[in-house]
Amino acid sequence: MPNKDLLLVIDMQNVYLPGEEWGCPGFPQALKKITSLLDAGVQAVFTRFVSPGTPVGTWKAYNSEYAHINESAWLNDIAAELKPYLNTHPLVDKSTYSSWTAEVARLAEGYDRILLSGVVAECCVLATLMSAMDAGKKVVYLTDCVAGQEAAYEEAVQKIAGIYVPIHTLVMDSGTYLSAQS
Repeated sequence: MPNKDLLLVIDMQNVYLPGEEWGCPGFPQALKKITSLLDAGVQAVFTRFVSPGTPVGTWKAYNSEYAHINESAWLNDIAAELKPYLNTHPLVDKSTYSSWTAEVARLAEGYDRILLSGVVAECCVLATLMSAMDAGKKVVYLTDCVAGQEAAYEEAVQKIAGIYVPIHTLVMDSGTYLSAQS
């Protein structure tokens, strides 16, 4: 019986476009690969980081330092190429690095595996990887669907994801994933 998979598209927001303050050079390639999965009919949930209304602890300093980003509707918006998919796939706002919120966990009920994609590899994607594993979900780390602020960071997170193969994770590119589904 084939696995029932849910694509988790993490924080594909304009602030991570190349040339922006938090730009990820691999964003365009990850975007293209994520779009190919969505076009193939893979079910998805999108997440978006939004500044918490009442930050606590170190989030106070973080939100103070990056207030200029937090206050920009355009920087915080989902990339234009992905917006049409929001008509058929839910968007969950979050205020922490991990995208594994209570709402995402609820939406992931009934799915066997979580397909990880998005940005930033060394931050939100890594935090989500660990949280989803802790929640008992098998995670498929899609190497060409994840972008970091540097290639070395992407490679480091991919290596970390590989540590947990085969019990908690699988590591593959989107082409291999799609080939295995047909």
